[in-house]
Amino acid sequence: MRLPNIAVLLIATPLTAQQPVHHGRARALAVTPPRLVAQATIDGALDEPAWRDAALLTGFTQYRPVDGRPAEDSTEVLVWYAPDAIYFGIRAYEPHGAVRATLADRDKIDNDDYVQLLLDTFDDRRHAYVISVNPLGVQADGIRSEGGGGAAGGRGAGGRFENVDMNPDLQYESKGRVTPWGYEVEVRLPFKSISYQSADPQRWAINVIRKVQHSGYEDSWVPAQRANASFLAQSGTLERLTDLHRGLVLELNPFTTGRLDGAPDSTGGWSYDATPEVGFNLSWGITTTLSLDGTVNPDFSQVEADVAQVTVNERFAVFFPEKRPFFLEGIEQFNTPNSLIYTRRVSQPIAGVKLTGKVGRTNLALLSAVDDRAASTSGDDYPVVSALRVRHDVGAASGVGLAFTDREEGGGGPPATYNRVGSLDVRIVHGRMYYLEAQLAGSWSGGGGESRNGTLWELTWDRTGRNWGFHYTLQGIHPDFQADVGFVPRTDVANARFSNRLTAYGDSGAALENWTGFWTVSGTWPYFEADDFGAPLEAGIEHRSTFQFRGGWEIQLAPEWASVEFDTTFYRDYAVDTGTDTVGFTVPGRENGLWGVELGVETPQFNSVTASAGVGLGRTAAFFEPAPARTVTARASVEWRPTDHLRVSAQYSYLALNRVRDDTRLSTAHIPRIRIEYQLARPIFLRFIGQYDAQERDALRDPLTDRPILLADVDGFYRPAAAQADNDLRLDWLFSYRPNPGTVAYLGYGAGLTEDDAFAFRRVRRVNDGFFVKLSYLFRV
Repeated sequence: MRLPNIAVLLIATPLTAQQPVHHGRARALAVTPPRLVAQATIDGALDEPAWRDAALLTGFTQYRPVDGRPAEDSTEVLVWYAPDAIYFGIRAYEPHGAVRATLADRDKIDNDDYVQLLLDTFDDRRHAYVISVNPLGVQADGIRSEGGGGAAGGRGAGGRFENVDMNPDLQYESKGRVTPWGYEVEVRLPFKSISYQSADPQRWAINVIRKVQHSGYEDSWVPAQRANASFLAQSGTLERLTDLHRGLVLELNPFTTGRLDGAPDSTGGWSYDATPEVGFNLSWGITTTLSLDGTVNPDFSQVEADVAQVTVNERFAVFFPEKRPFFLEGIEQFNTPNSLIYTRRVSQPIAGVKLTGKVGRTNLALLSAVDDRAASTSGDDYPVVSALRVRHDVGAASGVGLAFTDREEGGGGPPATYNRVGSLDVRIVHGRMYYLEAQLAGSWSGGGGESRNGTLWELTWDRTGRNWGFHYTLQGIHPDFQADVGFVPRTDVANARFSNRLTAYGDSGAALENWTGFWTVSGTWPYFEADDFGAPLEAGIEHRSTFQFRGGWEIQLAPEWASVEFDTTFYRDYAVDTGTDTVGFTVPGRENGLWGVELGVETPQFNSVTASAGVGLGRTAAFFEPAPARTVTARASVEWRPTDHLRVSAQYSYLALNRVRDDTRLSTAHIPRIRIEYQLARPIFLRFIGQYDAQERDALRDPLTDRPILLADVDGFYRPAAAQADNDLRLDWLFSYRPNPGTVAYLGYGAGLTEDDAFAFRRVRRVNDGFFVKLSYLFRV
């Protein structure tokens, strides 16, 4: 029998006269946790005497989908600290539904119930450590940052781990257990694992978030309001932290790997190449605020393949996130408004060094790496890549930043080729709900006796209101702007994008809890014609409505209209085969009748299944032909958790383009992906990933004459734009033992396969495969 909530509280929480209570809804947000010379066994049971003296945080408020209402489920967080660590105890009461908990791998708890501790150890309200635990104590951690951009004054109403970089891994202990009244978790965070101010005493900003999966609600200890440009700025505080002992922070992480890579040889057989490697990472906490990291021969063998993306109608480069461990630590310090620092540009590093941290109110991040000569233009030089990012806090939430990147090839004298980018950006938060962000950047590039310079500028104004918000952006990128260490996929354009948002909230207990509508108008002009206010190359009007229903259901509806003028510079290498001659290509005129509509559905976090699906249809611009095409898209994903140890995730993406003029197929993409994980214990799991990437495109034909299109190669010869088809299958198996970040044992096998006919599975051929093993141990002083 489930006890009434008040009775449960009295039984599970024996308060004492010494225990200070900090009620969030009463705005008792200044917490002075006791400093105790004591220890607690991290076993998931809050039964040591120290917990009876801890400060108690309670009185949570709902933040999503509706802010300002008392939380339906009670949460208590206890906090105290010893000389070398800070301790948190969590009691999460669950009188309304079942607790969702699985024995997951690290950072894979977003479909479980969980509690997030947000610790801003510099009290600057810009960045915070995120310490997350599910009811079994499984960890998910990272860095939450403000100023990551948004759409129309706030990013939607969903978003598990929103604005959180989940890649950094902290060293801390946690253990939890499910109880008859909910769940209970203990956390011990050593001061050695984090950076913080050098002052004594100190004040840290803190908030606690709880996600309740059976309802889909997100609760906050601080009564945070959605009508605010900063979530972290609304945090409470841990006051008068004194005499913290961090000690020497020195980590040595040597590793060895063995690879056996196979590929077909010239005789039609199969050959293998063994490549044993040895390397190490070194990290030194110079002060409590600065860290120095170095790497020699960094290994990335544990990184899984990128999720395939549909590229059959993409004109520009596609972004893939960074996954490599050395580059991930402190990566949030390198953020710039226009991704001018993109560490995946260092493709095959031999060695690297990195300095990150904060001095006073100034954030500092410096990276320098030497890339393998295979990544150079000549094939003989070792590119040297450097990136510097400096940001200074101004006022309560504003700031100004500088960035500089440099990539050079050719040693012993002046560089054979170089690219340098300098940037200044400013962010001004005003009126609590508004921020203004501006960036100005310049690039200087040279090689082969030539040089070129270009500029990039952007201005953004945002209002994050509870019911109404906006996000207005103007941007210009010079045709000669080049960012070899950044990600700027398109130049020679000026962009304008204006988004407005309206949000309405249902009454307490209503079926519809939140409706959010976005209206966006956008245009893209050639860079030098932006001041003429002529017709844009591309223009669009789109709307997106999101309906959130009680219980966690979500429906999205998104119609749009667009107009496109095909850019003649994109088709300068095109020609037409008349049958007897090669003639110039005539670029078609503007397409005004482009439209589309998408419908998406997301289910609640059920006990064992979570799913989402979406379909879309419309009329779009097929840029490679160029011509209008009818489009059909579909996407679906499902995660199935039949036991506490097993997770099965499946995804599917589909795109079809048919020519409007004759209804023939222009291109198709099918990309299914499955991921199966079995967690034997918290540090041990088995993983299988299978991904099939089938993308095809018909031979390109002139939309005016229906004759074959020819494309000029690098030597200036015209060749037919023949039909293309890729049917690639990737299979990866991995055994992983990781008792803590840095100490790992991996054993894996991966194979790349292909076939002539999509999904036929009759003549499947291996094109490459590989075995690998990695052993790594973290020595920590």
